[in-house]
Amino acid sequence: MNRLLRALRLTFSLLLCAPFYSSYAADLPPQIVHIPVEGPGTLGSDARMVAGLFLPAGDGPFAVVVYSHGRSGTDLERSFTKIPDVRGHVRYWLKKGFAVVAAIRPGYGETGGVDREDSGVRYDVFGNCWGQPDFAHSAAAATTAILATLTWVRQQPWADPGRIVLVGASMGGLASIASAATNPDGVVAYINFSGGTGGNGKRAPEHSCGSEAMEALMPAYGKTTRVPSLWLYAQNDSYWGADWPRAWHRAYATHDSPTQFVMTDAVPNADGHQLLARGSRLWSVHVDRFLEELGF
Repeated sequence: MNRLLRALRLTFSLLLCAPFYSSYAADLPPQIVHIPVEGPGTLGSDARMVAGLFLPAGDGPFAVVVYSHGRSGTDLERSFTKIPDVRGHVRYWLKKGFAVVAAIRPGYGETGGVDREDSGVRYDVFGNCWGQPDFAHSAAAATTAILATLTWVRQQPWADPGRIVLVGASMGGLASIASAATNPDGVVAYINFSGGTGGNGKRAPEHSCGSEAMEALMPAYGKTTRVPSLWLYAQNDSYWGADWPRAWHRAYATHDSPTQFVMTDAVPNADGHQLLARGSRLWSVHVDRFLEELGF
């Protein structure tokens, strides 16, 4: 009888602790890794990006999300760019069984170096745009970092090199669009959250600099992209407004690249440009469906 009671107590204790350990595992900090990257700048030919690696439970190989961060407006702000918190959207991917690799691109955060992604956009104090933006240049620079990350991922024993999804927010969304257009090996889809660059929600709300130039750029990406994509924007995005993202997507879709566009409701109590970080209830159902369609 005593042995039976002890066994029951042990079983009960394990059942109580299981949710705790599961939650704790999901909140562990990322492994910090360093990914070689080439390109111009002060980092030199042996440059390495600082990146966070998040692995789900199990032995793998895992499908992989390569996440690309956005872009801040000043050098100081860009220097504070950090690896995303596991308690945010990273947890969503881990629960789906994805590994997540989140590299800090050159010119940002701990990776440092020169700003390779400067498009030339400048605003005056009145919100007027100056200069001729070169968004293709910015996207190409970011693409170099993403392709370097993909090369590194394919060499890892925990990764399934044939099941990679690109995910990016803001500038990272544009970078994911541009990277997918090169059709890199192993990438099966991408998800663009609030993608674009050149906006300033405070100085020029809903009137980003060079929106026409961004629209003109999109057909070239759509023409060469072979993988499915999901574009997600929120109604209350102060950077782009609600109309320009639709125009960009229409331009992208003119060449029949497999793609879906979703304009969500306004993100409550936040700028809609923070859709990924603050609007999970708005986007998760669409991403769930998209991943199911892909066979995940």
